[in-house]
Amino acid sequence: MKNTYKLTEGAILLAIFAVLLLITFYIPGLGLVVNLFLSLPFLFFGAKYDGKSTAVFTLAAVLLSMILGSLLAIPLALAYGTTGAVIGYMVRKGKSRFVAYIAGSLVFLLNLVAQYALSVVLFKINIIEELMEAFRVSTDQAIKMLEQMGQTPDEKLIKQFESMIDMMEVLMPSMFVMASFLIVFLLQLVSFPFLKRFGIKVPSWPPFRELNLPKSILWYYLIAMIAALIMQPEKGTYWFWAISNLTFILQMLMVLQGLSLVFYVTHIKRYPKAVPIIVIILTFLLPFVLYIVRILGIIDLGFNLRKRLGEKK
Repeated sequence: MKNTYKLTEGAILLAIFAVLLLITFYIPGLGLVVNLFLSLPFLFFGAKYDGKSTAVFTLAAVLLSMILGSLLAIPLALAYGTTGAVIGYMVRKGKSRFVAYIAGSLVFLLNLVAQYALSVVLFKINIIEELMEAFRVSTDQAIKMLEQMGQTPDEKLIKQFESMIDMMEVLMPSMFVMASFLIVFLLQLVSFPFLKRFGIKVPSWPPFRELNLPKSILWYYLIAMIAALIMQPEKGTYWFWAISNLTFILQMLMVLQGLSLVFYVTHIKRYPKAVPIIVIILTFLLPFVLYIVRILGIIDLGFNLRKRLGEKK
């Protein structure tokens, strides 16, 4: 009886996945939103049933995606399927929201890296190089249009834009990491309320103001900065690539710590709730605000600033 119910529920969830997949592929505008719900059937099944059954369910969904879509549907089904299954497994085991988030993000990142590597090796398609080339072509076209209109492009601005494109190419591994963590955060955001509605106990996030990264991250950041100053690696070398990506990711973590401090101060000082929201918006719009928030994160992590502020409360 129990197996019959499991099979029935699995069939229903596969049907839901099939509908979501078809919408994602064939209705572009709506597909961008529905895309976030693709992992829901896997998350739901993984949260209710054992790992072996979840693996079989995921495999069935991948085979179904081949029938409904094309070869392009397989990477999508694998990425969202395995990510949802792992998060569901973590929920079933009673792990914290943070552990489920990290596990899901790493699985999604692994999928992205594997799919990128396969596209280069098997199909000779380098998505990153093609994207960067598209940026360069667009820049050249914009310059030519300005020249045709009788305007002289600012050489300094052109060089800055070219440097930005080069740096984007260098930081692409970091972009993969950030994209994975952002997507999985959104997946949890839209999926967990559905699990709650169906009676599945899901862990909740602690308040963002309580986020406190390990102090070791500050040491890693300092080591990366010192290594960059001492080694001064040339562009195009492995060390330049490695140090640039490590520094960028650690800087983003410092920004996260700084924003958490802003939320903490807002809470203890009873400032309007709009204050941290405005700070977040300004952080990603104005470079100098981003710099200030990052410095706050470094000070908080190094000197336990929020503890001192809490004592003065």
